[in-house]
Amino acid sequence: MSGESATRITPGNALRPEDIAEQVAAGTKVSEDVAEYALRLGDDALILAQRLSWWISRAPEIEEDIALGNVALDLLGHARSFLTYAGSAWGKSEDDLAYWRQESEFRSCFLVEQPNGDFGKTIARQLVFSIYQHELYSRLVDSADETLAAIAAKSLKEVDYHRDHAIQWTLRLGDGTEESHRRMQEGLNSVWPYVHELFVDDELIERLPGVAVRPSELRAPFDALLAQVLGEATLEVPDVQPAMTGNRGTRHSEHLGYLLAEMQVVAREHPGATW
Repeated sequence: MSGESATRITPGNALRPEDIAEQVAAGTKVSEDVAEYALRLGDDALILAQRLSWWISRAPEIEEDIALGNVALDLLGHARSFLTYAGSAWGKSEDDLAYWRQESEFRSCFLVEQPNGDFGKTIARQLVFSIYQHELYSRLVDSADETLAAIAAKSLKEVDYHRDHAIQWTLRLGDGTEESHRRMQEGLNSVWPYVHELFVDDELIERLPGVAVRPSELRAPFDALLAQVLGEATLEVPDVQPAMTGNRGTRHSEHLGYLLAEMQVVAREHPGATW
């Protein structure tokens, strides 16, 4: 982390957006490269939280309404911390970044932008993303940037549950009825084109040695665990070509604009409102 931190935060401490805001007010500085990296992490969590919140009152079981709602809230907490930290580089709050950026200013990956589809597709997306995110945070806890490391350490405990939840549903659906097996495999096939983007190294990663996690190093453990889970679930690793996603932030799927319109409408209709 560039600059001096007024308060040292270690991975064992609880870290809230309010804690980060206090550090910023006390003089903590963050470089634009670190801020851009935090923005990527925050946007992934924010957009997926928005997607998952749709399932509240719509999930196939009451318990799953609560489970997916809790996963969404966890991800929203991750997003708040990362966006608060990122915003300190530009004098912006988490709300500024969530509600007042345009589509082209977001840095989310294509995978989290994809529509929920049926329950099988949502679980397939969760399986892929939670395994990836768990591998990512497991390494980010050792980042030279103390704030990123602390956010990752706090978030990792929650992502561990997200991953287990997705794995258990994958096993249940994949090795269940003929219909649940078919839908789960179709869900995997539909999200698989967007997996490649998660593991691409780029110039920003190269500029942050010791701070950012190199995505390409996550691919082998990701593939190993996914293959194990799919084997137990009697499912196949999809054999489909990667989508043309481009670099982070340079292109987005056609779905992001519609999601942002829904997510940002209240803030934009009532700017400055509090409740």
